[in-house]
Amino acid sequence: MILDLTMPIDARTPVFPGDPQQEIRQIATIEKNGWNEKRLSFNSHFGTHIDAPYHMLENGKKLTDFPIEWFVGKACVIDVRGQKEIFAPLDNFQDCMMVFFLTDHIRYVYSPKYFSENPVIGTKMAGELIKHKVKIVGLDSFTPDNAPYDVHKLLFKHNIRIVENLVNLEKLVGKTFLCHILPLKIQDADGAPCRVIATLD
Repeated sequence: MILDLTMPIDARTPVFPGDPQQEIRQIATIEKNGWNEKRLSFNSHFGTHIDAPYHMLENGKKLTDFPIEWFVGKACVIDVRGQKEIFAPLDNFQDCMMVFFLTDHIRYVYSPKYFSENPVIGTKMAGELIKHKVKIVGLDSFTPDNAPYDVHKLLFKHNIRIVENLVNLEKLVGKTFLCHILPLKIQDADGAPCRVIATLD
C-alpha cells in the first residue's frame, strides 16, 4: 500500500502569516498556445515542506548538504492527539529514522485557527528525538514550536530536519513504514516543498 502524506498545492493552501500569498496562474492553454502551462510562485516553506538547519542557523546545513539517503528511511507515526505539549517515549521506535506526530491540528487547515492554539514539541520531546538519533521529525501542523523557535534551533543543531503540514497521518498510527521525502532540488535551500510518500508492506 502507498499513501501520499502531502498537502495539495492550490489557491487554498495556507501560507504562514506575513508571507506573500501563492500565485498559481495559467499562462498557456491548448486553445491559445497548443499546450497547457501554469506559473507557480510561493516561498520555500510552503505547503508540505522540509526545513533545513540553515533555515534558522547562520552556519546550519542546507538541504543540498544532506545525502539523498537521508531523505529515505524507516518511519513511524505516533498519536499525540489532545496533547498541548507533545511527548511520547521513543523506546518502541528506536529503529525509526523519521518520527511523525499525529496531532490532528490539520483539521483546521483552511481556517484562521490553523495558525493559533497549535500543539508544540517542548525541550523534553526534543531531547528524546536527539537521544534516539532521529534524522527527521514531522507533524500535521504548521510548526513544531512557536516564536522564538528554540526547539527548531535545538533540533537543527543536531541536524534533525523538520517536515511540516503533513496529511493522512491517522492512517499510519502505530505503524512503521518506508518513507520517501522528496524536496525540490533547490541549490543552497533553507527548505523546500516536498512530496512525502509512505509505503507499507
